Amino acid sequence: MKNRIKIKLTLATIALAVAGSAMINACKVPEDIANKSGAQLWGENCNRCHNAPDPHTFSDDQWDAAVEHMHQKAILTDAEAKKIVEFLKSAN
Repeated sequence: MKNRIKIKLTLATIALAVAGSAMINACKVPEDIANKSGAQLWGENCNRCHNAPDPHTFSDDQWDAAVEHMHQKAILTDAEAKKIVEFLKSAN
């Protein structure tokens, strides 16, 4: 009986450690995104489906709305969307 309890506690501890590690790593920005500029991400992601408009085409508020829409539609990460909108706003 005591051995079963020890095994269950050990398994529970391991499960918590794995889950905690996964949660911490899930919050990290992947290296391939972290090393790219907003301009690179904009070119790579936006040109996949359509010709990306000139950054001067829209106001900052319009870029906020456009990037939020494309964040969902193009399945961009939060980090990608943030870098892209910062690049587009810096061009205005």
